[in-house]
Parts: sequence; structure tokens; C-alpha cells
Amino acid sequence: MHSDASGATYTLAAIVDRLGGELRGDGSLPITQVGTLQGATAGQITFLANPKYRKHLAETRASAVILVPELAGEVPGAAILTPKPYQYYARVAALLNPPVRAVAGIQPGAVCESTIPPSCHVGPGAHVGPGVVLGEGVEIRANAVIGAGVRIGAGSVVHPGAVIYPGCQVGERAIIHSGAVIGADGFGFARDTDGWLKIPQVGRVVLGNDVEIGANTSIDRGALEDTVIGDGCKLDNQIQIGHNCIIGAHTVIAGCVGIAGSTRIGHHCAIGGAAMILGHLEIAPGTEISPGTMVMKSIPRGGKYTALYPLDTHDRWLQNAAQLKHLDRLARRVAELERKLEELETKS
Repeated sequence: MHSDASGATYTLAAIVDRLGGELRGDGSLPITQVGTLQGATAGQITFLANPKYRKHLAETRASAVILVPELAGEVPGAAILTPKPYQYYARVAALLNPPVRAVAGIQPGAVCESTIPPSCHVGPGAHVGPGVVLGEGVEIRANAVIGAGVRIGAGSVVHPGAVIYPGCQVGERAIIHSGAVIGADGFGFARDTDGWLKIPQVGRVVLGNDVEIGANTSIDRGALEDTVIGDGCKLDNQIQIGHNCIIGAHTVIAGCVGIAGSTRIGHHCAIGGAAMILGHLEIAPGTEISPGTMVMKSIPRGGKYTALYPLDTHDRWLQNAAQLKHLDRLARRVAELERKLEELETKS
């Protein structure tokens, strides 16, 4: 059974038929939505991925729980067993909440200077410049601006108020959220006697397939060559990516990250919120950078990296910070003492 376009309803058995997993309990139970272990009610399905929430299993009111097979005996009701509960939950959530597609056609108030395929949507107040090429089913929602010569692949969605500057390229099934700016000028200036000379930025921004760009994120166009965001990258809100950066496929970047120009980040990296990465660096594939970390040098090998000062009371932080100023002198004194100790041991 299925509900209207605002959502979908599936039985547990139907979910397992579509997504796999092992069903325990009544497969005829209808599931209309997802929820948390503590907040879910009848008709909703929840999941357990983090062991610290295990204590809530016995008291959940959800109709079913997604969890690993080893914990099946702790669920009072129905369950779907899978080795990867969180990933399974993500697929269930997508199944129950299909995207709402806009009605095809050019809406009143839109300005289109290019040929628009009949399957595409251009919302009211949107502007599509000359020489734009849209794939099938592209949605340009209200008040979005698509510059001259832009190419956007099939199935992509540009949300209200987003801007894609001239010449940029967007792959298939991309999602660009409101307020995002793709292809503004990079920060390129040359010092002159009387101030600064602006350097024209003649590269593009190229987004791969299945890329998602969060609200109010800015990606600068390249100075000479392109700024490139690889296939499957997911960027959160309010991120700044400088000109000529290259972000490898399937890398995820959390909110408020700043990446200076000409930095290259490998594939399958994860960058925590508010991290700062200086320019002209190389970040190896598979690197994980903790939130708030300042990356000041290249990372040649993948792994987890952190550069944070532990939180403390203000007074203790000031005391510790004051001691940090003397670390170099302390290190030299320790080295000198070690040298003298070695001399004494040799003489004895």
C-alpha cells in the first residue's frame, strides 16, 4: 500500500522486500515514517546504531526497530536485522519520504534566454541566461539565477535564490540549496603601488554527479584552471572553497569550513565543522579532519587528524596558554640536562 505524494506507507514486509535485511515479527505492520528510539510512536520505525542508546530499546514505542542481529532479543516488538543499521535507516527514510518534484514548465515571471526542455521546471522569478544547456528533468526553482553558458545535468535541482555564474558546469542529480553561490570570482589580487590590481578569474567551477551543495555555501571559480568538486561530494551549509581547489570524489565537508585556494583534497575524506585549511596544500585520500582543526601543512597519509586545544575554564586556559610560550626554552633546558646526564653516566 502507498499513500499520497507527500509521503509513502509500506508494510515491514514490503520494506524488507525492497531493501533486504531480516524481518523479525509481524510483517503486515504499516510504517508511515521514521523516528527516534525515544520519540517514535506506533506506525513509525526507528534504529539503533550508537550503543549508548541501547538502554532505550526496551521502552521504545516504535512499531519496529532497525538494528544488528546480535541485539534482536532486546526489542519488545518487530525488528529488521542488518549489519549496518544507520545505512539501512537512511534508505528507509528515503523510501518513506520521496522528493517532491516541481511541475514541469516555465512558470509565470521566469525569464529564459535559452531553450528549455519540456521536462524541466523554471520557477517564478528565475533567470536562465543565454547558451544554457539543461538535462532532462532539471529544476530551477524560484528566483534562482543561471548564468550564460552554464550546463546542468539531468535530474539536478537548483533551489530558490541560488546563483550559478556563467560558464560553470553541474553534473547529474546534483542538489544546490538556497543561497549557494557557484562560480563567483576567487580572491585574486596583485599588490600595486597605489593598492591592489584585480586579476580576472577565467576558470570555471565544475561539479560532478550526485553532488550536494548546502545553503549559503560559496565555491569560487578558478583563476586559470577550474575549481573541481568530484562525484558524490556532500557539502554542508556556509562553506567557503577558494579558487582552483580540487575536492576528490565522495568527500564530505561539514558546515563553516574554509578551504583556501589551490588546495587539493583526496577522495573519501571527511572534514569536520569549522575546520580551516590553508591554501596550496595536499590532503591525502581517506583523511578525517576533526571539527575546529587548523590545517597548516599538507597531509601525505590518510588517517584522523586533530589540532584542538582542550576546553577549560578561562583562568586555567590563560595559565596553560602562558606556559606554552615557554615550551621552546623548556625543551632546550631538558635537552641540555639530558646531555649532562649522559656525560655523568659515561664518566661513572
